[in-house]
Amino acid sequence: MRRLARIAVREYLAYVRTPGFWLSILLLPLGLAAYAFAPVVMAKSTPIPNFAVADFTGRNLAPAIAMSFAPATRGQRPLAALTPAPEAPLAGPAEATARLRPYLTGRRTLAGGGVLDAFAVIRPEGRSVAIAFWSRDIADRSIERAVRDAVAGALRRQGLAQAGLDPTVLASIDALQPKVTVFSPKAKADEVRLEDRLPGIVGFAMGMLLWMVVLTGAGMLLNSVIEEKTSRILEVLLTSASATEIMGGKILGVAAVTATVLGFWLTIAATVLGLRFPDIAADLIEIMFARGLWAYFALYFIGGYLMFATLYVTIGAFCESNREAQTLLGPMMIAMSLPMVFMSQAITRPDAPLLQLLAWIPPFTPFMMAARVASNPPLWQVAATGALMFAVTALELWVAIPAFKSGALATGRFELRTLLASLARRGG
Repeated sequence: MRRLARIAVREYLAYVRTPGFWLSILLLPLGLAAYAFAPVVMAKSTPIPNFAVADFTGRNLAPAIAMSFAPATRGQRPLAALTPAPEAPLAGPAEATARLRPYLTGRRTLAGGGVLDAFAVIRPEGRSVAIAFWSRDIADRSIERAVRDAVAGALRRQGLAQAGLDPTVLASIDALQPKVTVFSPKAKADEVRLEDRLPGIVGFAMGMLLWMVVLTGAGMLLNSVIEEKTSRILEVLLTSASATEIMGGKILGVAAVTATVLGFWLTIAATVLGLRFPDIAADLIEIMFARGLWAYFALYFIGGYLMFATLYVTIGAFCESNREAQTLLGPMMIAMSLPMVFMSQAITRPDAPLLQLLAWIPPFTPFMMAARVASNPPLWQVAATGALMFAVTALELWVAIPAFKSGALATGRFELRTLLASLARRGG
């Protein structure tokens, strides 16, 4: 046990002493903050688009379009600024397009400076209208959708008014909005609130966190084992410690490294959340501790990490280089990406039969059960899936310990028969 602890401490210090480790810890929160706030910064720094309308329908559609550009709530920026069409009056749709297009390309500028970012030429077509929408930005269709919806709404209101409906009555009908209150027997006070939806969000976040931990820890374990095998350090270690102690020390050391990273990130997240959204922070504390979910997540975190870490250490012992390891990890990465497909569905459909079935398949168990926390799965399912997960981990260890020793002492390229031979000797 002492040798295992020493190997774990050695593995831990080998990572935390490097400048890159602390740089990655510090830079990731900054990167996430930049990812979160970049759209807001870009929106505030981008000028409000100039938009012009050439309406030849006689229906006076410009006011409706201007209303669609107005911000829905105070503090938001308008979608676009409705600018009077330059060189008006315009004789017809063809002339309007020919005269407005130079203001779109920048060949001509508006009276107050600047150019048009988009314009629409609206002409009658049968009982309805046709919109020719021109824009400098092909990718952004937000203005196009706003114009289309505004014109459609205006035409509907005008049609109802022509049918004899009083405009004030129409306005009162448009103002009618149902008040919907969601109730559920699973809600704390029958009425569904944010605190009732938080377990599902937390479960998905914990599943994602476990997935990231497995990937991060797996990469560290692989690199460590391959590097020490190449430099013959593993052979030296095997002369003074057992394969069980070496594997256990490496897994425990990398687990401590990932725990340090997670602890640092979670501390920052908890501090920001507590200062910015104290009510949500209080609900999260109540969910994690008062309901005992911390133990639920710890079970699947520990079991899931051990299950995958054991497998990755064994693979690393049979590989001579990182390139060779990547060829073996390809199928495993495909298998590990499958839980990501279903985890997002667990937020809205945690009791779906397929998700319940996947929770009983060991590679999926830790991710699926973490994401299914919102459905409050029965205790027997938690106990049974947890027992199955640790049983598979124990079986992996039974197979992996001699396989690790055999792989660590082997030379040359990885061969499947070498691995199978070591397993056969273990079974015999």
